[in-house]
Amino acid sequence: MKVILLSDVKKVGKKGEIVEVSDGYGRNFLLNKKLAVLATKKSMEILDEQNLQHDLEEKQKEADAQALKQKLTKITLEFHVKTGEGGRVFGSVSTKQIVEQLQRVHAIKIEKRKFIDTITSLGYTDVKVDLYKNKVIGVIRVHVNG
Repeated sequence: MKVILLSDVKKVGKKGEIVEVSDGYGRNFLLNKKLAVLATKKSMEILDEQNLQHDLEEKQKEADAQALKQKLTKITLEFHVKTGEGGRVFGSVSTKQIVEQLQRVHAIKIEKRKFIDTITSLGYTDVKVDLYKNKVIGVIRVHVNG
């Protein structure tokens, strides 16, 4: 029996895959628990349409990330930190502080876990941000002074 999986099923397959399973397993478990549907001509057309929609959404997200990347290259953030003897910095500028300033000043919302670098020194630093699945990496210029 051929079925299209509606969600990930351990040792069977991932969501959206067309798999061959035994009749009993398919009827009594997968179809009964709504984990899969029969692979009919109509359901195959629906699956193709969903895959097409998903691809279009992914392309749109990547295009949005590219636009945000262009916007981020023009931004320079300013931070003031306490320094000790010889210009040594106490602590660092956290990603949380960067996110808050981006949100407050430029109305750009980025999750703090998307930042790749941290800042622990004075001066200008380029901070990298993963905007889309390691394909689009943005750069924000940060100026830290004491």
